[in-house]
Amino acid sequence: MRTEDSGDTPDTGHDLRHHGDAEVRDDGAALVDLAVNVRADTPPAWLREEIAASLSSLAAYPDGRAARAAVAARHGLPVERVLLTAGAAEAFVLLARALKVRRPVVVHPQFTEPEAALRDAGHTVDRVLLRETDGFRLDPAAVPEDADLVVIGNPTNPTSVLHPADVVVRLARPGRTLVVDEAFMDAVPGEREALAGRTDVPGLVVLRSLTKTWGLAGLRIGYVLAAPETITELERAQPLWPVSTPALAAAQACVAPRALAEAAHAAHRIAADRAHLLAGLAAFADRGVRVAGPAEGPFVLVRMPDAAAVRRRLRALGYAVRRGDTFPGLDEDWIRMAVRDRATVNGFLAGLERALG
Repeated sequence: MRTEDSGDTPDTGHDLRHHGDAEVRDDGAALVDLAVNVRADTPPAWLREEIAASLSSLAAYPDGRAARAAVAARHGLPVERVLLTAGAAEAFVLLARALKVRRPVVVHPQFTEPEAALRDAGHTVDRVLLRETDGFRLDPAAVPEDADLVVIGNPTNPTSVLHPADVVVRLARPGRTLVVDEAFMDAVPGEREALAGRTDVPGLVVLRSLTKTWGLAGLRIGYVLAAPETITELERAQPLWPVSTPALAAAQACVAPRALAEAAHAAHRIAADRAHLLAGLAAFADRGVRVAGPAEGPFVLVRMPDAAAVRRRLRALGYAVRRGDTFPGLDEDWIRMAVRDRATVNGFLAGLERALG
């Protein structure tokens, strides 16, 4: 691991605003999508019905109290520790604007919006780069002691590494805000290593997204779990009525017992589908294909020779995957791909066979 200063100039050598959806826009709309980490075949019919039922209330201003209470109950927390947001991306902006920090550090490779939001708010951001040779594993000692804001994903996008909770907790200390992005934690069977609901970790802020598991990227709904005083600071930075009535209805529905049971079932199915994908990728090891891991999220990070050309060939064959070089710590030899059902994966693997030449 090493630490570097990203500076406060526009050019950091990585396009922090590039995300997987760029791969399936415009001429990519007809491609089989392995670029976006949203669960396929979502939202389910029952959730669409819940959202549709909320439309009769659109004349009234949104009232988030019931949804906030439902999220709090789901994690066994008082409502004062919950803030609903327009997706996790809004939460990163609120943190960057509302918290008074001197030395923010982002642990990379990871989702790039936290750093982008901090930079947009005028902060100089230090990076701790996890290395492939270490399995992209976290060493808490690599984070500068004087960092007063640390951001890490778990499981981490794009590496799919699930850091042990006790290792992540070692980053916490008085005077430091520890932000843990758990946007994909509900795709991990049993949500093992989750910190959501913990109140014994100083400065802990946990972000959750409901867009990935439930296919709600177009609706924008997520939430923050933190100490009441932190929630108050973030809430002050929010505009009035930041979460729409349909998004509030979705939040309430997605933390209900029925939804939690369905998400738990989906997590086990994703794990089985991921194992099938990994077995298929292993067949290309003699061609230099290597998977970062062990992968624990609903996506895998793959290194291969001439990956940029392979990605272009895959597009010509009808498959979109996510380029890896926009993530700090990675280069053009990396590709991220979402876990899909076995039939889709089999088709993709056949395409990869051809794309590898």
